Amino acid sequence: MEIKENVPIMLFDNQCYLCMKFVKIVNFFARGRITMVGHYSEFGKRIREEILDESALDMFWLIGDKRAHGGRAALLPLIKSIFSEKTKKQLSIRSDDCKQDCKTIKAVFVRSSSLITNSKTIDL
Repeated sequence: MEIKENVPIMLFDNQCYLCMKFVKIVNFFARGRITMVGHYSEFGKRIREEILDESALDMFWLIGDKRAHGGRAALLPLIKSIFSEKTKKQLSIRSDDCKQDCKTIKAVFVRSSSLITNSKTIDL
């Protein structure tokens, strides 16, 4: 599976309960127009090695044709991709066991603050 053939790609933490809920909501509104890939899947590992840097696991990413946006910087491109008229993509959500205590109130605040404080854009 080639990376450029599957853009836009949303790369997310597939071992986190809250992140999985976020991805399911995004996929519902995107209606399959965004390829969903977990950080810890084989394709996700390849994306992290080829495109992203050491901060890849700190946030979710939206990877397009020319740029990869992470965290806060990915919110606007994500909204644009949701309303895009591109063709349907394949959904590849893989749920692993949550290795963190993701279902607590504290986890919600930590993940939400992480989304707001982390932001990065990488030119491809």
